[in-house]
Amino acid sequence: MIRDVHTNMTKTESFLGISTGRSAKGIAAHPRPYRNLLGVALAAGVFLTGCAAKPDAEVSPTVTVQVGAAENEAIQRKVIADATLYPLDQAAIVPRIAAPVKKFYVDKGSKVHAGQLLAELEAPDLAGAVTEQEGGLNQAQATYDTLGQKVKRDEELAKQELDQQQKLYDSRLALFKQGAVAQKDVDDAKVNLLQAQNAYDLAQKQLDLKLAEGAFTAAKGKTASAAAQLSYTKIESPIDGVVTDRPIYQGETAAAGSPMITVMNLSQVVARAHVAQQDAALMKVGDPATISVPGQSPDVKGKVTLVSPALDPNSTTVEVWVQGPNPGDRLRPGVAARVTIVAQTIAHAVVAPASALLTDPDGVTSMIVLDTDNKPHKQKVKVGIRSGDDVQITQGLKGGERVVTIGAFELASEDDPILAKTKVQVQAPKMPEADEDEDQ
Repeated sequence: MIRDVHTNMTKTESFLGISTGRSAKGIAAHPRPYRNLLGVALAAGVFLTGCAAKPDAEVSPTVTVQVGAAENEAIQRKVIADATLYPLDQAAIVPRIAAPVKKFYVDKGSKVHAGQLLAELEAPDLAGAVTEQEGGLNQAQATYDTLGQKVKRDEELAKQELDQQQKLYDSRLALFKQGAVAQKDVDDAKVNLLQAQNAYDLAQKQLDLKLAEGAFTAAKGKTASAAAQLSYTKIESPIDGVVTDRPIYQGETAAAGSPMITVMNLSQVVARAHVAQQDAALMKVGDPATISVPGQSPDVKGKVTLVSPALDPNSTTVEVWVQGPNPGDRLRPGVAARVTIVAQTIAHAVVAPASALLTDPDGVTSMIVLDTDNKPHKQKVKVGIRSGDDVQITQGLKGGERVVTIGAFELASEDDPILAKTKVQVQAPKMPEADEDEDQ
């Protein structure tokens, strides 16, 4: 009888709108009018129990959830990293001589092309040195040319003399054999022949001409050096680009080792980022990527142009470069940016909402799956690539299943027998317009 009274009291509480299973302490906490009302309910319960005692039918809990779909589609492994923007190319022009600026032909922001004259330096002494060296070169060349002609004539004369002495010697030697001349005549002819041979050999060596040629070559070198020094007074752009800095004014002298003009090629930008070793191992040159800058849109589509083969010794990360176009030069070097690199793409995968993924304390992952009758059951899964709000399911789902997103944690906390009896009510997700109306 006591069990029946307790049972009917519970039903009465439910009837009165009071939660079932409330403790006596909870009931006592109500104001007096409610306690009186509960007393009436208890009396009614005793009377009803005496008339007909019926066991309560088991009440199945109802949980309202939102669901998503596990679909067969492509998924990408994306690596996101902070980066700093750099120009495609840059030239910080440092003058090779110390001299004041005679004239600037460009201003900061001027667009220039390779070989364009940007500025001139004052160096009249260098111009005078070039003139002097050119005079020495002309003199050395004249000496060389004159001596060359003389040596050529001397060689021809020496050859003629040698031929004549050879003939004379041969003639006297023949006559001596016939007894027509004395031995002394033959010996004299031989001496003359040897002298002619030595003169010819000396003419062929052209020692004077070689000395003149050396002097001429040295003069050419000095003239070229002076001309090079003079050319340093003309500052030309080595690349196409935009003048981004011109720190000195006309008439000033640039400090030694300091650039007087900086030119950057901003037609494209290079975002340099540092990523973890395991992420860098998946990347290669040519991988698609995007560059985003806070406050600027749209994002710039680019590609990976460098994956460093060595680790940064300070951070033990890998430097990665992403290059992309910069129309209108809107992206500025030195700005902080973020790169998103597609390191891996799986064309055919089972992809589910990441919000449906449950992880047990022991690391086992699972999802709550609804059948066609909205009956929930817990399904163990294995995950692969995570990409934003999606996750790849490598084992446990085939695609096409409905998985619980909002409410999955409450269902997973139930024991399996209770979960099997739980009724699930699927709620449609709120539309953005509805959220905006609520905010207003």
